[in-house]
Amino acid sequence: MERRILVLCVLALAMLASTAASAQSLPNPLLTTLTSTLGLSQDQAEGGLGSILTLAQEKLAAGDFDKIAAVIPGASKYLEKAKALGAVAGPLVNSAGLTSALGKLGISPATAAKFIPKVTKYVGKVGGKDVGALLSNALR
Repeated sequence: MERRILVLCVLALAMLASTAASAQSLPNPLLTTLTSTLGLSQDQAEGGLGSILTLAQEKLAAGDFDKIAAVIPGASKYLEKAKALGAVAGPLVNSAGLTSALGKLGISPATAAKFIPKVTKYVGKVGGKDVGALLSNALR
């Protein structure tokens, strides 16, 4: 009887680990949209998203930024990715700094003009109108 319980526990743990691994490998719908509709690489999409989050973090109060970050799974990963790719080497300060960061990723100004609204629209759709407005205002 004890052996049966042990086997069942091991099987249950294996199923939980498999489910957790599957959940982590699910694609981020925002990144999928950015790569498929704008023709960006995964690195460009992740670094660009990190650049947007960097400017938002600089301009917003911590609590307001947390509302935005909560809508984007892995937000801290994207912040780090923007730094690792060289898009963000210091404060971005304003929209010109954001455009420059996106340019360092090989994102043209014309594509950046489409990229930023796609991100703000997604945040507003998933997080609500108020959260979307927070991000939009921070990126001005």
